[in-house]
Amino acid sequence: MDTTELINTGNEVAAEIQETASTIATLPPDDQIKLLKNFLQTMLPKCVTAVVLFIVGMFLIRLVMKFTRKMLTRSTLDPTLHSFILSILRAVLLIFLGIVVLTVLVPSAVGSMVALLGVFGLAVSLAVKDSLANLASGISVLFTKPFSLGDYVSIGDYEGTIQEIRLNYTVLKTVDNKLIHIPNGDVAKAHITNFTGEPVRRLDLEFSIGYEDDFEKAKAIILEIITQHPSALPDPAPLVRMTRHGDSAIVLISRTWCKTEDYWNMRFDFLEEVKRRFDQEGITIPYNQMNVYVKQI
Repeated sequence: MDTTELINTGNEVAAEIQETASTIATLPPDDQIKLLKNFLQTMLPKCVTAVVLFIVGMFLIRLVMKFTRKMLTRSTLDPTLHSFILSILRAVLLIFLGIVVLTVLVPSAVGSMVALLGVFGLAVSLAVKDSLANLASGISVLFTKPFSLGDYVSIGDYEGTIQEIRLNYTVLKTVDNKLIHIPNGDVAKAHITNFTGEPVRRLDLEFSIGYEDDFEKAKAIILEIITQHPSALPDPAPLVRMTRHGDSAIVLISRTWCKTEDYWNMRFDFLEEVKRRFDQEGITIPYNQMNVYVKQI
């Protein structure tokens, strides 16, 4: 049944009600009382049954919601998803209860009501399709868990700490204390890098030295700095090797494992200490330069 048929049916029902009301108004008082009694005798049992069903249904819905809430609390689902599941379940149960009560009162109106709900749902879904897409993506993010609250991540062109995971948006806080709301539809399609998802990270650094410098000595200095740092993990063992011959320098690479929370402090410490020790040991750190020769003619 489409929208036009529903409107026509509604107009016909309204016309019949108006015609019936006019007919009743023209009847003698005794006939009106008799008609009212017949109506009450017919409808009163249905009304009582509908009221009882409604009360019992609301009680059962409350029990189902309480049981579901306990099960969700014990589950491993993200807490943000709990309220969404409960709200959807409550809405579905209330709609089902309404259809049952309506079936008792007016059995012939159930088909039209279901069709009307279908048309209404279609209209709403078309009106909020973008929000529904973000909602579906939010559910996917909550189930797949590419990140959790407090993780430092990169999502597309944005980078920051996860503050909130809502059903429609994910909220990032940047290092300069700005809040960015990213639609979950974009989150689901973006490349996500989770920098704090694992308890340990590897710190990779490159150091340049001159071709005339002793690279074995430079390697020993870097390795000594690593082994003396309290945040450097001994296992896996740190690595210091020559990685390439640059245009104006020999490039050494160091790879050191540390706890994720110590990553940035250790990075800054290494850079500062290597520069200090290289200066003390006479090892140069080259920089790009250009020699210009002027030829007089």
